Amino acid sequence: MSSMGRTLCAWLGIAWIAAGTAVHAQDKPRQDLPPVTVTGKASPSVEKSFRKMVQGMDYFEKMRPVLAPGATLRFKLLPRKPGTDMDHILLEVIGTSFDHEVPIAADHTFVLQRDAKAMQENAVVTPNRRRLSMTWRTEIRTPEWPPGTRRLGDLRLECLVGLEADLVSNSNPFGRLAELFTDKQGYCNKKEARYLFFAERPLFSVTLVAGERREVMPIDQLYAAASDDPGLKSDLPYCDCEVLVDRTYFLPLGDRSWPDDTRVEFEYMDERP
Repeated sequence: MSSMGRTLCAWLGIAWIAAGTAVHAQDKPRQDLPPVTVTGKASPSVEKSFRKMVQGMDYFEKMRPVLAPGATLRFKLLPRKPGTDMDHILLEVIGTSFDHEVPIAADHTFVLQRDAKAMQENAVVTPNRRRLSMTWRTEIRTPEWPPGTRRLGDLRLECLVGLEADLVSNSNPFGRLAELFTDKQGYCNKKEARYLFFAERPLFSVTLVAGERREVMPIDQLYAAASDDPGLKSDLPYCDCEVLVDRTYFLPLGDRSWPDDTRVEFEYMDERP
């Protein structure tokens, strides 16, 4: 086995043992949080703001001519906790005077229809799943791209729209992700933006291809950068991809030397001999 393969297997082992992914380790030593007495009822679902999601849709229409002229937008549901049933989700838009169901496709994606009443009543989009059991992303795709590939411009727009729609459900109490939410466009335009993308299946490698230029992404751009996080296990509860670490990857979103038509190629673990 090559040194790259040995390194990959080592970090995959870490990832599987942890059963999830993580944000970066804390700069200061961790301290146990004091006990908290909770009164009242905890939020039972992982709902999102209808207004925010429509705001993301508006931003998609604004930026699509620039980044992804031929692309379409869908929203996607993803598991966050082990054992989450993703195949029997009831997704609804609920306002103060109405509720209606949103159809979900077999790939766990859906389209949100604009609704003036839902905007007026500040409705929520809510699945019948408990808080933090699942998470959300955008899925922006240009049609007719080959299987096992994505278009970089589409993924750049996924980051922008996902943050604009407030879909990322990290819950880090130390505020290490504050920049992500306060400077959304700036964050997605960084060369080393730490916006987590999810592949369809466990990954072996991710490669960028633009013309004759071809570059395999380094190991620290895969598996939620588990190699950079000595506090992986304690960070897991604060990451919205806890059970999908083997599918996660980062991209150099702000590196404009890679054009929007760059092809992102995936090699999956189940394709290896």
